[in-house]
Amino acid sequence: MTGGSPARVGLRAVFARPGYRRLWSARTASQAGDVFASVALMLLVFDLTGSALGVSAVVFAEIVPVLLLAPLAGTLVDRLPRVAVMVAADLWRGVLAAALIVVGDNVVAVYVIAFGLSVGAVLFNPAANSALPTLVRDHELVAANSGIWTAAVLSQIALAPAAGVLYAAFGAGPAFGINAASFVVSAVLLIGLRLPAPPPSTERRGFFAAAVAGLRVLTGDRLLRVLAAGQLLAALSAGATSALLVVLARDHLAVAPSGYGLLLGAIGVGAALGPFLLTRLVDDPRRPVFVFGPYVLRGVVDVVLAVFTALPLALVALAAYGLGTSTGAVTFNSLLQSHTPDALRGRIFAGFDMLWQLGRLVSLLVGGLLAAAIGIQAVYALGGALLLLAAAIGWAGVRPAAARPHLTDPAEGEDETGSA
Repeated sequence: MTGGSPARVGLRAVFARPGYRRLWSARTASQAGDVFASVALMLLVFDLTGSALGVSAVVFAEIVPVLLLAPLAGTLVDRLPRVAVMVAADLWRGVLAAALIVVGDNVVAVYVIAFGLSVGAVLFNPAANSALPTLVRDHELVAANSGIWTAAVLSQIALAPAAGVLYAAFGAGPAFGINAASFVVSAVLLIGLRLPAPPPSTERRGFFAAAVAGLRVLTGDRLLRVLAAGQLLAALSAGATSALLVVLARDHLAVAPSGYGLLLGAIGVGAALGPFLLTRLVDDPRRPVFVFGPYVLRGVVDVVLAVFTALPLALVALAAYGLGTSTGAVTFNSLLQSHTPDALRGRIFAGFDMLWQLGRLVSLLVGGLLAAAIGIQAVYALGGALLLLAAAIGWAGVRPAAARPHLTDPAEGEDETGSA
Protein backbone atom coordinates (compact mmCIF):
# COMPACT_ATOMS: atom_id res chain seq x y z
CA MET A 1 0.00 0.00 0.00
CA THR A 2 1.16 3.52 -0.69
CA GLY A 3 -0.12 6.99 -0.10
CA GLY A 4 -1.78 8.38 2.97
CA SER A 5 -0.69 10.98 5.48
CA PRO A 6 3.01 11.31 6.25
CA ALA A 7 2.26 11.80 9.94
CA ARG A 8 4.42 9.81 12.32
CA VAL A 9 2.86 6.53 13.37
CA GLY A 10 3.60 4.14 16.22
CA LEU A 11 3.23 0.44 16.79
CA ARG A 12 -0.45 0.76 17.70
CA ALA A 13 -1.28 1.92 14.18
CA VAL A 14 0.38 -1.00 12.41
CA PHE A 15 -0.91 -3.59 14.88
CA ALA A 16 -4.40 -2.38 14.04
CA ARG A 17 -3.92 -3.97 10.62
CA PRO A 18 -4.94 -7.68 10.69
CA GLY A 19 -2.49 -8.69 7.95
CA TYR A 20 0.45 -7.14 9.76
CA ARG A 21 -0.57 -8.78 13.06
CA ARG A 22 -0.64 -12.16 11.35
CA LEU A 23 2.76 -11.72 9.67
CA TRP A 24 4.27 -10.34 12.90
CA SER A 25 2.90 -13.28 14.91
CA ALA A 26 4.25 -15.82 12.44
CA ARG A 27 7.72 -14.25 12.35
CA THR A 28 7.84 -13.86 16.12
CA ALA A 29 6.89 -17.50 16.66
CA SER A 30 9.59 -18.82 14.31
CA GLN A 31 12.20 -16.37 15.65
CA ALA A 32 11.54 -17.54 19.19
CA GLY A 33 12.02 -21.14 18.10
CA ASP A 34 15.21 -20.17 16.29
CA VAL A 35 16.69 -18.86 19.54
CA PHE A 36 16.30 -22.27 21.18
CA ALA A 37 17.67 -24.07 18.12
CA SER A 38 20.65 -21.76 17.64
CA VAL A 39 21.83 -22.09 21.22
CA ALA A 40 21.30 -25.85 21.26
CA LEU A 41 22.98 -26.33 17.88
CA MET A 42 26.16 -24.53 18.89
CA LEU A 43 26.38 -26.34 22.22
CA LEU A 44 25.64 -29.70 20.61
CA VAL A 45 28.28 -29.31 17.90
CA PHE A 46 30.84 -28.19 20.45
CA ASP A 47 30.05 -31.25 22.56
CA LEU A 48 30.31 -33.55 19.52
CA THR A 49 33.51 -32.08 18.05
CA GLY A 50 35.20 -30.51 21.08
CA SER A 51 36.59 -27.73 18.88
CA ALA A 52 35.87 -24.15 17.91
CA LEU A 53 36.52 -25.18 14.30
CA GLY A 54 33.62 -27.59 14.50
CA VAL A 55 31.34 -24.79 15.68
CA SER A 56 32.63 -22.51 12.91
CA ALA A 57 31.66 -25.18 10.39
CA VAL A 58 28.01 -24.71 11.43
CA VAL A 59 28.25 -21.02 10.59
CA PHE A 60 29.83 -21.94 7.25
CA ALA A 61 27.00 -24.40 6.53
CA GLU A 62 24.49 -21.64 7.18
CA ILE A 63 26.24 -19.06 4.97
CA VAL A 64 26.95 -21.20 1.88
CA PRO A 65 23.28 -21.67 0.81
CA VAL A 66 22.78 -17.90 0.76
CA LEU A 67 25.82 -17.40 -1.46
CA LEU A 68 24.79 -20.20 -3.81
CA LEU A 69 21.03 -19.75 -4.01
CA ALA A 70 20.06 -16.16 -3.19
CA PRO A 71 19.59 -14.87 -6.78
CA LEU A 72 17.49 -17.89 -7.75
CA ALA A 73 15.53 -17.79 -4.48
CA GLY A 74 14.76 -14.12 -5.00
CA THR A 75 13.43 -14.87 -8.48
CA LEU A 76 11.17 -17.59 -7.07
CA VAL A 77 9.84 -15.10 -4.52
CA ASP A 78 9.01 -12.66 -7.32
CA ARG A 79 7.44 -15.35 -9.53
CA LEU A 80 5.38 -17.35 -7.01
CA PRO A 81 2.72 -16.36 -4.44
CA ARG A 82 4.71 -15.12 -1.47
CA VAL A 83 2.46 -16.66 1.14
CA ALA A 84 2.92 -20.06 -0.49
CA VAL A 85 6.70 -19.57 -0.51
CA MET A 86 6.75 -18.69 3.20
CA VAL A 87 4.49 -21.58 4.18
CA ALA A 88 6.55 -24.07 2.16
CA ALA A 89 9.78 -22.74 3.69
CA ASP A 90 8.32 -23.05 7.19
CA LEU A 91 7.14 -26.62 6.66
CA TRP A 92 10.51 -27.58 5.13
CA ARG A 93 12.35 -26.15 8.12
CA GLY A 94 9.90 -27.73 10.56
CA VAL A 95 10.62 -31.19 9.15
CA LEU A 96 14.38 -30.61 9.30
CA ALA A 97 14.25 -29.26 12.85
CA ALA A 98 12.29 -32.33 13.93
CA ALA A 99 14.84 -34.57 12.20
CA LEU A 100 17.55 -33.11 14.42
CA ILE A 101 15.87 -34.74 17.39
CA VAL A 102 16.55 -38.14 15.82
CA VAL A 103 19.97 -37.65 14.19
CA GLY A 104 21.46 -35.05 16.53
CA ASP A 105 24.23 -37.38 17.66
CA ASN A 106 25.68 -37.51 14.12
CA VAL A 107 27.73 -34.39 13.47
CA VAL A 108 27.69 -34.81 9.68
CA ALA A 109 23.90 -35.00 9.73
CA VAL A 110 23.81 -31.88 11.88
CA TYR A 111 25.86 -29.97 9.30
CA VAL A 112 23.63 -31.18 6.46
CA ILE A 113 20.48 -30.14 8.32
CA ALA A 114 21.99 -26.75 9.20
CA PHE A 115 22.56 -26.30 5.46
CA GLY A 116 18.97 -27.29 4.74
CA LEU A 117 17.55 -24.95 7.36
CA SER A 118 19.46 -22.09 5.76
CA VAL A 119 17.99 -23.01 2.36
CA GLY A 120 14.54 -22.47 3.88
CA ALA A 121 15.60 -19.12 5.30
CA VAL A 122 16.95 -18.03 1.89
CA LEU A 123 13.39 -18.34 0.59
CA PHE A 124 11.46 -17.17 3.64
CA ASN A 125 13.30 -13.96 4.47
CA PRO A 126 13.03 -12.21 1.07
CA ALA A 127 9.39 -13.28 0.82
CA ALA A 128 8.56 -11.86 4.25
CA ASN A 129 10.43 -8.61 3.59
CA SER A 130 8.70 -8.30 0.22
CA ALA A 131 5.26 -8.96 1.67
CA LEU A 132 5.45 -6.42 4.48
CA PRO A 133 5.09 -3.25 2.31
CA THR A 134 1.85 -4.62 0.86
CA LEU A 135 0.30 -4.83 4.35
CA VAL A 136 1.02 -1.30 5.60
CA ARG A 137 1.23 2.18 4.14
CA ASP A 138 4.52 3.59 2.96
CA HIS A 139 4.85 5.97 5.91
CA GLU A 140 4.15 3.09 8.32
CA LEU A 141 7.14 0.99 7.27
CA VAL A 142 9.41 2.23 10.06
CA ALA A 143 6.85 1.30 12.70
CA ALA A 144 6.13 -2.06 11.02
CA ASN A 145 9.80 -3.02 10.80
CA SER A 146 10.35 -1.77 14.34
CA GLY A 147 7.69 -4.13 15.65
CA ILE A 148 9.29 -7.14 13.99
CA TRP A 149 12.83 -6.18 15.06
CA THR A 150 11.79 -5.52 18.68
CA ALA A 151 10.12 -8.91 18.95
CA ALA A 152 13.26 -10.62 17.62
CA VAL A 153 15.55 -8.79 20.05
CA LEU A 154 13.36 -9.39 23.07
CA SER A 155 13.10 -13.08 22.16
CA GLN A 156 16.89 -13.27 22.07
CA ILE A 157 17.28 -11.54 25.42
CA ALA A 158 14.58 -13.53 27.18
CA LEU A 159 14.97 -16.98 25.63
CA ALA A 160 18.70 -17.46 25.03
CA PRO A 161 19.44 -18.02 28.75
CA ALA A 162 16.43 -20.35 28.98
CA ALA A 163 17.71 -22.29 25.97
CA GLY A 164 21.06 -22.81 27.68
CA VAL A 165 19.37 -24.07 30.84
CA LEU A 166 17.12 -26.37 28.80
CA TYR A 167 20.12 -27.85 26.99
CA ALA A 168 22.02 -28.41 30.24
CA ALA A 169 19.04 -30.17 31.80
CA PHE A 170 17.61 -32.22 28.93
CA GLY A 171 20.00 -32.07 25.97
CA ALA A 172 19.31 -30.68 22.51
CA GLY A 173 16.14 -32.65 21.71
CA PRO A 174 13.57 -30.39 23.45
CA ALA A 175 15.08 -27.25 21.94
CA PHE A 176 14.86 -28.73 18.43
CA GLY A 177 11.30 -29.81 19.16
CA ILE A 178 10.36 -26.27 20.16
CA ASN A 179 11.92 -24.98 16.95
CA ALA A 180 10.01 -27.48 14.82
CA ALA A 181 6.74 -26.56 16.55
CA SER A 182 7.44 -22.85 16.02
CA PHE A 183 7.75 -23.37 12.26
CA VAL A 184 4.43 -25.22 12.21
CA VAL A 185 2.77 -22.40 14.16
CA SER A 186 4.22 -19.88 11.72
CA ALA A 187 2.98 -21.86 8.72
CA VAL A 188 -0.54 -22.17 10.15
CA LEU A 189 -0.68 -18.42 10.80
CA LEU A 190 0.59 -17.60 7.33
CA ILE A 191 -1.93 -19.84 5.57
CA GLY A 192 -4.57 -17.32 6.61
CA LEU A 193 -2.59 -14.30 5.39
CA ARG A 194 -4.17 -12.50 2.45
CA LEU A 195 -1.88 -10.24 0.45
CA PRO A 196 -3.19 -7.65 -2.03
CA ALA A 197 -3.17 -9.00 -5.57
CA PRO A 198 -0.05 -7.78 -7.41
CA PRO A 199 -0.47 -5.96 -10.71
CA PRO A 200 -0.21 -8.22 -13.77
CA SER A 201 3.42 -8.79 -14.67
CA THR A 202 4.62 -7.79 -18.12
CA GLU A 203 7.96 -9.56 -17.66
CA ARG A 204 8.55 -12.31 -20.22
CA ARG A 205 12.09 -13.34 -19.33
CA GLY A 206 13.02 -16.91 -18.54
CA PHE A 207 13.81 -17.85 -14.95
CA PHE A 208 17.58 -17.49 -15.10
CA ALA A 209 17.36 -14.34 -17.23
CA ALA A 210 15.08 -12.83 -14.60
CA ALA A 211 17.61 -13.69 -11.88
CA VAL A 212 20.36 -11.97 -13.87
CA ALA A 213 18.09 -8.99 -14.48
CA GLY A 214 17.60 -8.65 -10.73
CA LEU A 215 21.35 -8.46 -10.19
CA ARG A 216 21.61 -5.88 -13.00
CA VAL A 217 18.99 -3.74 -11.27
CA LEU A 218 20.94 -3.91 -8.02
CA THR A 219 24.17 -2.83 -9.68
CA GLY A 220 22.59 -0.33 -12.07
CA ASP A 221 20.50 1.72 -9.65
CA ARG A 222 22.53 4.39 -7.85
CA LEU A 223 20.70 4.25 -4.53
CA LEU A 224 20.83 0.45 -4.44
CA ARG A 225 24.55 0.54 -5.19
CA VAL A 226 25.09 2.89 -2.25
CA LEU A 227 23.02 0.75 0.08
CA ALA A 228 24.80 -2.39 -1.16
CA ALA A 229 28.20 -0.83 -0.46
CA GLY A 230 27.03 0.03 3.06
CA GLN A 231 25.68 -3.48 3.58
CA LEU A 232 28.92 -5.11 2.48
CA LEU A 233 31.18 -2.82 4.51
CA ALA A 234 29.00 -3.26 7.60
CA ALA A 235 29.14 -7.03 7.20
CA LEU A 236 32.93 -6.93 6.81
CA SER A 237 33.04 -5.07 10.12
CA ALA A 238 30.38 -6.82 12.17
CA GLY A 239 31.20 -10.41 11.19
CA ALA A 240 34.50 -10.31 13.07
CA THR A 241 33.67 -7.86 15.86
CA SER A 242 30.53 -9.77 16.85
CA ALA A 243 32.19 -13.18 16.81
CA LEU A 244 35.32 -11.97 18.60
CA LEU A 245 33.62 -9.96 21.36
CA VAL A 246 34.49 -12.77 23.75
CA VAL A 247 38.17 -12.31 22.84
CA LEU A 248 37.94 -8.56 23.41
CA ALA A 249 36.36 -9.18 26.81
CA ARG A 250 39.12 -11.56 27.90
CA ASP A 251 42.25 -10.09 26.31
CA HIS A 252 41.55 -6.36 26.20
CA LEU A 253 38.93 -5.59 28.85
CA ALA A 254 40.22 -8.34 31.20
CA VAL A 255 36.76 -9.32 32.45
CA ALA A 256 35.52 -12.66 33.76
CA PRO A 257 32.98 -14.79 31.86
CA SER A 258 30.21 -13.07 33.83
CA GLY A 259 31.50 -9.77 32.44
CA TYR A 260 31.12 -11.12 28.92
CA GLY A 261 27.47 -11.80 29.70
CA LEU A 262 27.09 -8.18 30.79
CA LEU A 263 28.53 -7.01 27.47
CA LEU A 264 26.00 -9.09 25.55
CA GLY A 265 23.23 -7.79 27.77
CA ALA A 266 24.25 -4.19 27.08
CA ILE A 267 23.99 -4.77 23.34
CA GLY A 268 20.55 -6.31 23.82
CA VAL A 269 19.27 -3.40 25.89
CA GLY A 270 20.39 -0.89 23.27
CA ALA A 271 18.96 -2.99 20.42
CA ALA A 272 15.58 -3.21 22.15
CA LEU A 273 15.52 0.52 22.84
CA GLY A 274 16.35 1.54 19.26
CA PRO A 275 13.03 0.71 17.54
CA PHE A 276 11.13 2.20 20.50
CA LEU A 277 12.85 5.54 19.87
CA LEU A 278 12.46 5.30 16.10
CA THR A 279 8.69 5.07 16.22
CA ARG A 280 8.67 8.35 18.15
CA LEU A 281 11.30 10.24 16.17
CA VAL A 282 11.25 9.10 12.54
CA ASP A 283 8.58 9.22 9.87
CA ASP A 284 10.74 9.32 6.72
CA PRO A 285 13.27 6.44 6.48
CA ARG A 286 14.81 8.02 3.36
CA ARG A 287 16.57 10.74 5.35
CA PRO A 288 20.30 9.92 5.17
CA VAL A 289 20.93 10.70 8.83
CA PHE A 290 18.62 7.88 9.92
CA VAL A 291 19.92 5.36 7.38
CA PHE A 292 23.65 5.97 7.66
CA GLY A 293 23.95 7.80 10.96
CA PRO A 294 23.83 4.44 12.81
CA TYR A 295 27.01 3.41 10.94
CA VAL A 296 28.77 6.43 12.43
CA LEU A 297 27.57 5.51 15.92
CA ARG A 298 28.69 1.90 15.58
CA GLY A 299 32.02 2.90 14.02
CA VAL A 300 32.79 5.26 16.89
CA VAL A 301 31.89 2.52 19.39
CA ASP A 302 34.29 0.06 17.75
CA VAL A 303 37.10 2.61 17.95
CA VAL A 304 36.30 3.31 21.61
CA LEU A 305 36.39 -0.39 22.38
CA ALA A 306 39.76 -0.69 20.64
CA VAL A 307 41.28 2.15 22.67
CA PHE A 308 39.78 2.03 26.16
CA THR A 309 39.65 -0.80 28.70
CA ALA A 310 37.20 0.40 31.37
CA LEU A 311 34.26 -2.00 31.71
CA PRO A 312 31.65 0.71 32.51
CA LEU A 313 32.62 2.62 29.37
CA ALA A 314 32.47 -0.59 27.33
CA LEU A 315 28.95 -1.31 28.63
CA VAL A 316 27.70 2.15 27.68
CA ALA A 317 29.42 1.94 24.30
CA LEU A 318 27.93 -1.48 23.52
CA ALA A 319 24.46 -0.29 24.48
CA ALA A 320 24.95 2.50 21.94
CA TYR A 321 26.16 -0.10 19.43
CA GLY A 322 22.99 -2.13 19.93
CA LEU A 323 20.89 0.98 19.49
CA GLY A 324 22.73 1.80 16.27
CA THR A 325 22.33 -1.75 14.98
CA SER A 326 18.57 -1.86 15.51
CA THR A 327 17.79 1.64 14.26
CA GLY A 328 20.02 1.11 11.24
CA ALA A 329 18.40 -2.21 10.36
CA VAL A 330 14.88 -0.78 10.61
CA THR A 331 15.52 2.34 8.54
CA PHE A 332 17.66 0.44 6.02
CA ASN A 333 14.93 -2.16 5.42
CA SER A 334 12.25 0.52 5.27
CA LEU A 335 14.18 2.44 2.63
CA LEU A 336 14.73 -0.70 0.55
CA GLN A 337 11.05 -1.61 0.75
CA SER A 338 9.83 1.86 -0.18
CA HIS A 339 12.35 2.30 -3.00
CA THR A 340 11.91 -1.07 -4.74
CA PRO A 341 8.82 -2.01 -6.81
CA ASP A 342 6.88 -5.03 -5.64
CA ALA A 343 7.86 -7.08 -8.69
CA LEU A 344 11.57 -6.75 -7.83
CA ARG A 345 11.61 -6.96 -4.04
CA GLY A 346 12.34 -10.68 -3.77
CA ARG A 347 15.44 -10.42 -5.96
CA ILE A 348 16.67 -7.22 -4.32
CA PHE A 349 16.30 -8.50 -0.76
CA ALA A 350 17.88 -11.83 -1.69
CA GLY A 351 20.79 -9.94 -3.24
CA PHE A 352 21.30 -7.94 -0.07
CA ASP A 353 21.17 -11.14 1.99
CA MET A 354 23.91 -12.53 -0.23
CA LEU A 355 26.08 -9.44 0.25
CA TRP A 356 25.64 -9.59 4.02
CA GLN A 357 26.62 -13.24 4.27
CA LEU A 358 29.56 -12.82 1.89
CA GLY A 359 30.93 -9.95 3.96
CA ARG A 360 30.29 -11.84 7.16
CA LEU A 361 32.19 -14.89 5.90
CA VAL A 362 35.21 -12.86 4.76
CA SER A 363 35.16 -10.92 8.02
CA LEU A 364 35.15 -14.07 10.14
CA LEU A 365 38.14 -15.47 8.26
CA VAL A 366 40.20 -12.29 8.12
CA GLY A 367 39.24 -11.13 11.60
CA GLY A 368 40.48 -14.32 13.22
CA LEU A 369 43.80 -14.11 11.40
CA LEU A 370 44.19 -10.41 12.22
CA ALA A 371 43.45 -10.95 15.90
CA ALA A 372 46.02 -13.73 16.09
CA ALA A 373 48.70 -11.77 14.23
CA ILE A 374 48.28 -8.23 15.59
CA GLY A 375 45.76 -8.32 18.42
CA ILE A 376 42.07 -7.89 19.01
CA GLN A 377 42.34 -4.09 19.17
CA ALA A 378 43.29 -4.04 15.47
CA VAL A 379 40.11 -5.95 14.59
CA TYR A 380 37.91 -3.39 16.30
CA ALA A 381 39.84 -0.42 14.94
CA LEU A 382 39.49 -1.78 11.41
CA GLY A 383 35.83 -2.58 12.03
CA GLY A 384 35.21 1.00 13.12
CA ALA A 385 37.00 2.36 10.05
CA LEU A 386 34.87 0.20 7.72
CA LEU A 387 31.65 1.45 9.33
CA LEU A 388 32.73 5.08 9.09
CA LEU A 389 33.60 4.49 5.42
CA ALA A 390 30.13 3.00 4.88
CA ALA A 391 28.58 6.11 6.42
CA ALA A 392 30.64 8.43 4.23
CA ILE A 393 29.77 6.56 1.03
CA GLY A 394 26.13 6.41 2.01
CA TRP A 395 25.82 10.06 2.94
CA ALA A 396 27.39 11.14 -0.35
CA GLY A 397 25.29 8.77 -2.44
CA VAL A 398 21.84 8.88 -0.83
CA ARG A 399 21.30 12.63 -0.60
CA PRO A 400 21.19 13.32 -4.36
CA ALA A 401 18.86 10.33 -4.77
CA ALA A 402 16.39 11.40 -2.11
CA ALA A 403 14.35 13.47 -4.53
CA ARG A 404 13.39 10.35 -6.46
CA PRO A 405 12.64 7.65 -3.89
CA HIS A 406 11.17 4.90 -6.06
CA LEU A 407 12.98 2.59 -8.46
CA THR A 408 11.42 1.92 -11.85
CA ASP A 409 10.39 -1.66 -12.54
CA PRO A 410 12.41 -2.70 -15.62
CA ALA A 411 9.44 -4.73 -16.85
CA GLU A 412 7.58 -1.45 -17.37
CA GLY A 413 10.04 -0.01 -19.86
CA GLU A 414 13.21 -0.45 -21.81
CA ASP A 415 15.64 0.66 -19.03
CA GLU A 416 16.59 -2.49 -17.14
CA THR A 417 18.87 -0.79 -14.64
CA GLY A 418 16.60 1.99 -13.49
CA SER A 419 17.82 5.24 -12.10
CA ALA A 420 17.84 6.89 -8.72
